[in-house]
Amino acid sequence: MVGHTIVSGADALAVRIAEELRSAGATVTVIDRADQLTSAGIATAASVVCAGSDDAANLEIALLARRLSSTVRVVTRLANGVLREAMVARNGPGAVLDVADLAAPSVVEACLQRTTHSIAAGDLRFVVSGADTPRSGTLRDIYGDLAPVAVVRGVHSPTPGEVAACPGRDLHVDEGDWVAMIGTEDELAADGPVAGARAAGSHRSPLTRIGNAARAFHEDVNPNFYRALAASLGLLLGSTILLWLTYDMPGMSFVDALYFSTETIATVGYGDFSFSGQPTWLRLFSIVLMFAGITTTAVLVAFVADLLLSRRLAYSAGRRKVRELQDHMIVVGLGSFGVRVASDLKAAGHDVAVIELNDENRYLSAAADLEIPVIFGDATLPSTLEAARIDDAVAVAVLTDDDMVNIETAIVSRERSKDRPLDVPVVLRVFDRALGAAVAHRFRFENVLSTVELAAPWFIGAALGLTVFGTFSVGQASFMVGGVRVGASSELDGIRMAELSTQTRVIAIVGHDGARELHPRRDSQLHAGDIAYLVGPYRELLDTLRKGQGSSAATAIT
Repeated sequence: MVGHTIVSGADALAVRIAEELRSAGATVTVIDRADQLTSAGIATAASVVCAGSDDAANLEIALLARRLSSTVRVVTRLANGVLREAMVARNGPGAVLDVADLAAPSVVEACLQRTTHSIAAGDLRFVVSGADTPRSGTLRDIYGDLAPVAVVRGVHSPTPGEVAACPGRDLHVDEGDWVAMIGTEDELAADGPVAGARAAGSHRSPLTRIGNAARAFHEDVNPNFYRALAASLGLLLGSTILLWLTYDMPGMSFVDALYFSTETIATVGYGDFSFSGQPTWLRLFSIVLMFAGITTTAVLVAFVADLLLSRRLAYSAGRRKVRELQDHMIVVGLGSFGVRVASDLKAAGHDVAVIELNDENRYLSAAADLEIPVIFGDATLPSTLEAARIDDAVAVAVLTDDDMVNIETAIVSRERSKDRPLDVPVVLRVFDRALGAAVAHRFRFENVLSTVELAAPWFIGAALGLTVFGTFSVGQASFMVGGVRVGASSELDGIRMAELSTQTRVIAIVGHDGARELHPRRDSQLHAGDIAYLVGPYRELLDTLRKGQGSSAATAIT
């Protein structure tokens, strides 16, 4: 075999990469171990994709592949940031990618209810923005020359939920259809859909902080503490009044009586007052007062010790800090993906709480550095969600590695928030694309994201020597923005826009002389040496990008 691709790994991402490469016409050899590289034909392979879930195995295969061949494209999946940076330094042809880095922005946008995606392509910056269509009409009438990426039919359409990829500008849309357009920031500001995003959490005033602290104290303290405190105060008040009215030789003021009662109850006498020379019944009362004081003081100290201990334990588990949160976001699952999403949400100015089942999770230190509280427990249980204050949360992202746990948690979370006036987005990660689509349809979840769908195009593009700038989702369809330098005598050399696949759209052309043409017209033509920036469903787009390479791999676009 010559020019084939070697894929390692057995998880959903590796399987998808192998399937898509075969669909694209590539010859794929799947291996499990590094010692199989030679027998798999590393000497004549075009690329090696290390896409398993084990960083150690990926690292071993990548290092050995580079040692055996200095020209093969090595695409490596690494979640460990230190290893990733070290590998990038001398990786040679190929790429070092992290699934969390590739997919986290889409989750963050869903949590924040953003409808814009910013994508840097070379020295250009495009923005994909979506919103409901304000009125019926053609896309050209409503949005002018902006390039439509997708239309998701709304409830007024005969086919609600249907996704039209890269439609023509003359497509008729109904009021309420979801339309995603792409353009520069200035173009979208002038003619684009009105996009929104959830504002960052408001700054809590000192009065709110005091109220939250008082509420947390009330929740922490043992209910019997108040009875013991009432008994102690009652004993002190009763003794004070009695001494004020009956103490003789000389008489006492109210303050002196309060002072002497406190001395007696605390069994701390300074000699300035005593019961010596007082009536017998008052001295007997002093004995009862001292024993009662010792008892109530001991009980109060015991409750205070219990309170301090419980608050310490609650703080170590994150529950104490979560009680102070309002309008926060909950992330379920503290893997490399979860901690990246939590970090991005925190950086966006939002309070975050994390729910994690494993109290020995390796990312706990990262959460601590970010000052993100962690609740340990099963997120499918209502009690765990209550501990994370789900009733006050404004978004929930369910990102564990188990599809069934994610689906169950999402259902329970939505049930808890269905009566709230605020629309609380529930974002769930589902690896399997077909299962994700079925879950979204059956349970009417709007934000079911597949990390495999979002990350796979990057790995496939890198394996084929293509340039991928970004991926995003519209409805349940995955889209990609990519670029290619048109090769001489390639299928794209000399082609007009009208002749391209109807599923892809060229959004910009940069000529070999540096001249730019945004949103090229149907009669615009590509020439060898031009850089074409395209958007579309990633399968069709990858196929189009390959056509631009010609007989040799395209030069990478930076």
